[in-house]
Amino acid sequence: MDKALNYVALARKGGMIELGEEPVGAITRTGKGYLVIVASDASDHTWRRAKSFVAGTEQQCVRLPFTKEEFGFSVGRSSLAIAAFTDAALALAFVKALPNPEKYAKETEVLEEKNAKLRQRQKEAKAHQRNVRMGKKK
Repeated sequence: MDKALNYVALARKGGMIELGEEPVGAITRTGKGYLVIVASDASDHTWRRAKSFVAGTEQQCVRLPFTKEEFGFSVGRSSLAIAAFTDAALALAFVKALPNPEKYAKETEVLEEKNAKLRQRQKEAKAHQRNVRMGKKK
């Protein structure tokens, strides 16, 4: 379990996660959130809000096996109920590190697809920059 929480701490240090209900709502409305995560003991209202944030989008929502205190401690807060990853690769690594990976199979599949698309776009952008610099080979 600690490995998954370490990914949350790493994302916070790298600025790849939004913490709290308002920032999560804002980032999901812009479509830049990949995974919304909610603590196990968060209120039903928070869980419903999280699901409504991602409704109708390809963003994923997961209820964690961690309490608000455990979740908050990983990012240096006393408690934290909701957060959203803004990096697809880190979100995928987080989901894979959770206990009972078969429980999150759907989320893992969607995140793997998004991650593959992002890598392909990065590869194409790199090739484009090389073509601009060196000229396209014929």
